[in-house]
Amino acid sequence: MITILAIIAGLLILTFLVVIHELGHAIVARRNGVTVEEFGVGFPPRARARKVKKSFLGKNVEYSLNWLPLGGFVKLQGEHDEDGGKNGDFGRASFWAKTKIMLAGVLVNWAAAAVLLTILALVGIPKVVDDQFTVASDTITTAESPVLNYVGEDSAAATAGLKVGDTLISVAGQTLTTASQLSEITTAEKGKGIVIEYQRDGVTESTVATLRASNDDGKGYLGAGVAQRVWYRATWSAPIVGVGLTGQLSWLTLQGIGSMAGSFFSGVVEKLNPDQAAQQQANQKLAAAGENVAGPIGLIGVILPGLIMAGPQFVILITAIISLSLAVLNTLPIPGLDGGRWALIAVYRALKRPLTKEREEQIVGYGMMFLMGLFVLITVADIGKFFN
Repeated sequence: MITILAIIAGLLILTFLVVIHELGHAIVARRNGVTVEEFGVGFPPRARARKVKKSFLGKNVEYSLNWLPLGGFVKLQGEHDEDGGKNGDFGRASFWAKTKIMLAGVLVNWAAAAVLLTILALVGIPKVVDDQFTVASDTITTAESPVLNYVGEDSAAATAGLKVGDTLISVAGQTLTTASQLSEITTAEKGKGIVIEYQRDGVTESTVATLRASNDDGKGYLGAGVAQRVWYRATWSAPIVGVGLTGQLSWLTLQGIGSMAGSFFSGVVEKLNPDQAAQQQANQKLAAAGENVAGPIGLIGVILPGLIMAGPQFVILITAIISLSLAVLNTLPIPGLDGGRWALIAVYRALKRPLTKEREEQIVGYGMMFLMGLFVLITVADIGKFFN
């Protein structure tokens, strides 16, 4: 049931975020004199379509509903930079108008993320990064009790009957209020038998765990790890937190993309080296790149089920993160993305050379091939995560 809910939620989230992205393009195009020919929800094959004589996107716009529920699209009249034979062509618009049209979707996704994070700031937003943006004078911080998120096989914790998901109340007679206390207490009590009070399924229980005397292997004296949810809540500063956190997470996303790309390309280069040590290092870098990214299957099959179990606030949070990720990705100068198309037009303008329809389609086609190849690699990695 959770997987089914995750599939439905994932499709709705992706479709909603892509549709509002495309709606941003369409509205700004209309306001800048470019004719909107079609606005579609989902991708072909087409299920239904209707041409509306007059709507907020202009006259005789065709609205379509398509069978593949993975987003949406907008079709503009005269979409190539070279086009400009008649009024309403995208190609006939000024460079500034084209810039606004192409970046409108990015701004809509950033705005959506800021709104969602503002709502979360009002009701309580979980800590997701170190030094998370807050307004100190208007922040109420609450911390839940530490919860076991790892129990090693044949560890002292496992022998004592502790399980992942148990909420730790006290350890060796000391009430646990922070995650770091567990390591401090077990280090001080190493080699001894200690009483651990915990809660499972709403029932409070206790057990005795005999701690290991040595931690030479780095697995800890108890052999368990804890996670602790910390929540921040704001009042008047919620909009400031929403915008500030959107900016902070966008920058971290950009850094993550750079790190992932660096690991991937350096790993590919090192793969060409026949040296065994270089091959092992290449495998590690490629594995690290794969672990740091998720596509639709990873989102629906791996991430969302856990978030649905965690509660609606986490679903809203991941929606905001996906929205700002779409914004960041579409600023990258990769042909096939908004930023790539803008950069292509800008470069040819700077060179004072015509960007012909054939050349534009060829360059964008190569970009799309690259993106599709990347999508396939991410999907394969997602499937591996799903079955592991």
